[in-house]
Order: sequence, then C-alpha cells, then structure tokens
Amino acid sequence: MTQHKGTNRDSIKESPYRTLHWLRKFVRLWSLQTLTDVPERLHNLWQKMIGSYWFIPTACVLLGILLAPTLIAIDHQFDSESIKNIGIAFTGNDDTARAIVTSIASAVLGVAGTTFSITIAVLSMASSQFGPRLLRNFLTDTPNQFVLGAFIGTFSYSLLILKSIYKSDVASGVPQLAVTFAIVMAIVCALLLVYFVQHMVHAIQASHVIQGASNDAISNIHYWYRAYCDTEHNRHVEDSSDINDYRDWHKIPIYAPISGYIVQLYTESLVTLAKDYGGVIEMHAHLGAFVTDRNVVGHFYQRPEQHGSHVQRSRNRYLAILPRAVDALFWQRFAASLHIERRRTHSNDISYSLSQMTEIAIRALSPGINDPKTAVNCVQSLTMCISIMMRRQPPSPYHFFTPPDDYDQIPLVANQPRPAILAVVARRPTISDFITTSLGEIRHYAMADLMVLKALCQSMVDLNYARVNDAQRQSLLHELGLIERAGQDNLGYTELIADLEAMCKQAREFINDKDAHRKHFAYVSDFDAHIRSQLRRQFSES
Repeated sequence: MTQHKGTNRDSIKESPYRTLHWLRKFVRLWSLQTLTDVPERLHNLWQKMIGSYWFIPTACVLLGILLAPTLIAIDHQFDSESIKNIGIAFTGNDDTARAIVTSIASAVLGVAGTTFSITIAVLSMASSQFGPRLLRNFLTDTPNQFVLGAFIGTFSYSLLILKSIYKSDVASGVPQLAVTFAIVMAIVCALLLVYFVQHMVHAIQASHVIQGASNDAISNIHYWYRAYCDTEHNRHVEDSSDINDYRDWHKIPIYAPISGYIVQLYTESLVTLAKDYGGVIEMHAHLGAFVTDRNVVGHFYQRPEQHGSHVQRSRNRYLAILPRAVDALFWQRFAASLHIERRRTHSNDISYSLSQMTEIAIRALSPGINDPKTAVNCVQSLTMCISIMMRRQPPSPYHFFTPPDDYDQIPLVANQPRPAILAVVARRPTISDFITTSLGEIRHYAMADLMVLKALCQSMVDLNYARVNDAQRQSLLHELGLIERAGQDNLGYTELIADLEAMCKQAREFINDKDAHRKHFAYVSDFDAHIRSQLRRQFSES
C-alpha cells in the first residue's frame, strides 16, 4: 500500500513537468519558423481527426444538442393552429408526445449498441483474415461512423426534447415541430440500419478491402508523383554547383529527436531551417522509416564563409552575414520539422499504402486461409499502382529556396548569385524499392504456388508497358529472375517448373524487345500450342 501511494505521489509530482513538456512541444510546432508548413500541418491534423472513430459521432451528438433548442424556439414562434395545418406535423397532447419521444430515445440507443456490436465482430474477423494493420480502414469508414453518429445524435436530441415537454394547459406546452422532427429522424435511423447491414456485408469482402487500399495508394502517388516535368526545377538542378560540392563542406551529424516511425516530413520547414543557418540538410531517413534517438538520420553541411549565398539584407545594407553556428534552437526547429510516432500510422507514405495490399496477399497465402485468388488480386492491384508511378515524374530529392527580389542589389562577396540556392536533399524510395518491398515480399511467400508466381511474372510484363527508361527494365528483369529461381527451387513437379520457366523465358524476351510497347503479350505453353495446332489441322482438313 505504501509503494502504491508513493507511486501516485511521484506521478502527481511529474504531471507539471509533463504538461510543460507538451506545452513546449506545441509552441515549437506552431512557432513562427514553421509557418510555411501550417497548411500542411492543419491538413494532416484534419485528416487525423476525420480518421478517428469518435469525430463524426461526436459531431452528430453536438448537432442534435444544437437542433433541440433551435426547433423548440421555432415552435414558440408559431401558433399551434398553424402547425396543425401541416399534414405531417405532430398534433397530439403532452402524454402522447412524451411516450413517442421516450420510445424513440430508448429504441435508437439499443440499435446503436447493436451496430457497435456488429462493428466489433467485423473488426475481429478482419484482424484475423486481413491483418491488424487493416483495422484502420474499417474504423475510418465514413458511412459506418455516420450511422453510429445518427443513432446517438437522435438519442441526444430526443432527451433534450423530452425535457421541454410539459402540461398542455400551459401555452405552447408541446413542441410539435420538434416532436415531428424526432419522428422523422426515427424513420431515417430505421433506414440507416438496413443500409448499415448491407454496407458491412460489402465491407468485409476481400475485393472491397483491396480496392480501398489501392485507392489510398493511388491518392498518395498523385500527391508525390507529378504528371508533368517541372522545367524550372530542372533548370535549378542544372545550374546549381552545390549539388556536386556540398559533400566537401564541413558536416554535422543530425540525430533523430526520439525513437519511432517518421510519419510526416515537413520539407518547407527544413528548407527554412537550412536557409537561416546557411547550409544544406541532407536527410538519409525517408518517410515511413524506423529510427531511434541514436540514429544518424541526416547531415547538416555548413557552407564556407566565402560562399556567395551568405550575403543577406540586414540593418547595414552592405554587411555580409556569415553562416550561423548550430545551436539549441536549430535542434528544436529540426525536431518540429519531423513527426515521429511510436507506431506506424496512416499518412501520405506510399510504401505504407502498398504494404497494406502486401499484407493481405501474405495472409491469403498462409496455410490457415489458403486463398491464392486473393493474393493474385493483390498482385494485380499492386501492379496498377506501380505502373502509375513508372509513368509519372518522380519527386526530386533536391529542394531549393529563391532569394528575395532585391538580392541582386546587394554587393556580393562572390560573383553573380544563382537563381535558386540548394537547401535540402531528401532521399526518396525508387521504383525498384517499391517492387522489392511489395511484389518481392509476395514472391517470398508464394514460392510453392504456381498461380501466384505466374501472376507475378505477368505483372513484370504489364509493368514493362509503363517503363520509361532502361533502369526500370533492369529492375523488371531482376525481379523476373528471382521469380523463376523461386519456382525452380520450391515447385514440386517438373511439369510445373517447366511451365513457369517457359513463361519467364517468353516474358524476358518480350521485356528485352525494343518494340514491346506496340505488341501484345500472351503466354502460350507448349501443351496449349500443341492443342491449338491440332485444332487448326482438324479444321483445315474438314
């Protein structure tokens, strides 16, 4: 008992320090140095709130609480005889109104409990079949949240309406319009219950879950990959000499502030930080990577004092400001430029979205489920997502900042300044990385399944239609060789091995063909070719 009291006493003493820690973190997050990323931070905060299970139901409850006094006030502005002229309006006495509203409140609360029980059962089944990381897709399902919110919002509204019903001998004792709206909401809730059951039946289907994960991945791809080439940025890359020189400057290692997964990386804040301290920040850890507080996640390269980009405006018009030394404020601003959490959560990370489909495929290939058709469906969806990435312009690792308009008016230590100055170099996963971490993992678990291996082989052919350079072709040929090797070492029959080898050989020839973009690939095995020749011979003889 004494130890328990001591523990409570220590936690009480630590609570002010914890509050001060979170307050400092909030101040750093919304400081003036991070105003460039405020729209993105607000967007991420909004997405996090929308993705939570409580936001929409809470909004519905607040809406019900606001509607009740509003409709009661409107009721008091109308005469009861005028309301009776409305055909669907409630015109009963106070006892009838109280009985109706009480029945509605008790009924919708019971149905809300039923829908919550159904949701928990679906989550339990989805966790065992699709994986625990797919639970967020069910919890953030907007129709599911809205149905639950409508039930508890109607319950809250009915309670407040019930409080305002009193004896009919008092003027305007029965809020007739408010009771009518409660009846309408009860009918809507009954229809929503039918919709909820139908929606959950479709939500637990594997094809629906895969499509949702695929749509999420495509949305993130469109966020990072552009449909056009940024000619101005390419000009900055060609004109910048710092890209080849910055590694020769004095560098300072940058450590992760805490351990966890990098959920968000605010590039604009890093650019502003590099500009203020006169250097280049090179990030080695990418979005979604796991780091510890001892990991070197990047380096800060300090520009030499003679570098021309250090000239800035100050009180003295002709004073050249030298680069600032790294201090405590630098590390605070760098920590505010990263969002690290202990668990990997949903963000605009492409690899996280692709890993959801990969996990579904791996679960489908497990002995307990044994559903290769679902794995093939995941392979096809992953192929579609990677194909989109191959056809679009990848994100550039280089980020620049543009000097002010009066920059040229300041006397310079060096020659004419560049139109843009290098600030941040960020590492991005390549197409080869995405193929390895998605289709490559499925290949590892499908080594003894010919259907999935042939689907992976077909995937390489489909991706070949979208390739735009020779590096992508080499990545496809490398993965195709691994697929063939996996089948040779793990398939149980020589006929199956020969079938896979023949398909891989035809796929390799098709990928190496320079004119493959204008041809159609269709694998034909030796047995099928023999059957077709026999059928053609019989047809010609007849």
